[in-house]
Amino acid sequence: MNARAVIVQAKAQPVLGLFLGVCLAVLLSSLVASNAWAQFDKTAWPANVVTPKIETLDLQGKAWNTTELAGKVVVLNFWATWCAPCKDELPTLQTLHDISDSQTVVLTINVREPAARAARYMQSTGMTFPVISDAKGEWAKRWGVTVYPTTILISPNGQARWRIVGDVDWSGAQANAWLADVRQNGSPSNATSKAASPKR
Repeated sequence: MNARAVIVQAKAQPVLGLFLGVCLAVLLSSLVASNAWAQFDKTAWPANVVTPKIETLDLQGKAWNTTELAGKVVVLNFWATWCAPCKDELPTLQTLHDISDSQTVVLTINVREPAARAARYMQSTGMTFPVISDAKGEWAKRWGVTVYPTTILISPNGQARWRIVGDVDWSGAQANAWLADVRQNGSPSNATSKAASPKR
């Protein structure tokens, strides 16, 4: 090997190392992204805890109440604009809102922020699902929510079935299966029997 070939090879090695490093970084980031939606904890709503009643107006002035929601699966999501995982999750709730039939309702609660801030955020992102303002955190307290995002799945009979803490892809197959289960097995007796089943 002549001197020129040695110089070319010496220059190529750092470039090759950089290329391999970039490839490895891309591969690792794709693996991390595929697991991004796995960071949640799904538990049955406690059988001895009464489901709080829903009786309020959303930011658009529409009235929501437990009677009107009877017969529907309700995806009740607690979020805030300062919560990065919430902001990752919200577009998937918008997709669910857009594709759902009249038997599934996405209802969200913006916690401990002025209503105007939540309204501005919705307008700036183009999201249109219903938002209830919980500026003082009273709704969060009533539903036992301390971590954001948290979502409560409520069955057509008005009973809370599942509490999911952490962000979820609500437009994905896993969430779709949860909603189908809640729709089909919404009786209080079924909800109680499910409490001992695996979390996910």
